[in-house]
Amino acid sequence: MIRTPRLHLRPWREDDKPAAAALLNTPAATVHLDGVKDRQTFEAMIDAHRAMQARHGLSFWAVESLEDRALAGLCGLRLGGHPGTGVADELEIGWRFGEAFWGRGLAREAAAACLRWGWANTTRPRISAWTVPANRASWGLMVRLGMVRRPDLDFDHPRFPDGHPLRRHVVYVAERPVDPVVPARPA
Repeated sequence: MIRTPRLHLRPWREDDKPAAAALLNTPAATVHLDGVKDRQTFEAMIDAHRAMQARHGLSFWAVESLEDRALAGLCGLRLGGHPGTGVADELEIGWRFGEAFWGRGLAREAAAACLRWGWANTTRPRISAWTVPANRASWGLMVRLGMVRRPDLDFDHPRFPDGHPLRRHVVYVAERPVDPVVPARPA
């Protein structure tokens, strides 16, 4: 689907589930995502990505390292945020990488490719991302990608009660780039 110099982003396969769980369903990888999930819940997340891909042609895709074909994480786009919030109808970009792949610029490489793909393959006016304020690595990447904080879209996650550390979410947005106007050359 999407290739970068070091990565291949592709739809999930059924046989990805064990490697994905070992890589992405760890305490460190889920610290800002409400923790490790049981096997059934984690596999249902992969199934939801596969269903979104089948329905809409996009999802949070599997990310493989081109160096060794190892699963490195997930990154991509998905439709719809959380009902009853300012992001309910947004096109969301998201990522999660296994600890062994942190600090190598892979999330930025994958996310930048997904933004380009989103502009080329959707008509959405913007692509949004959100996380909890404590997730400095994630919102820091949003800033490095050129996304702009939109406090007017910040929301309280409906799954978490008041006072929960994962309730408040901050939102960053990338607006669709405007194609430069090329002046006509005189005949």
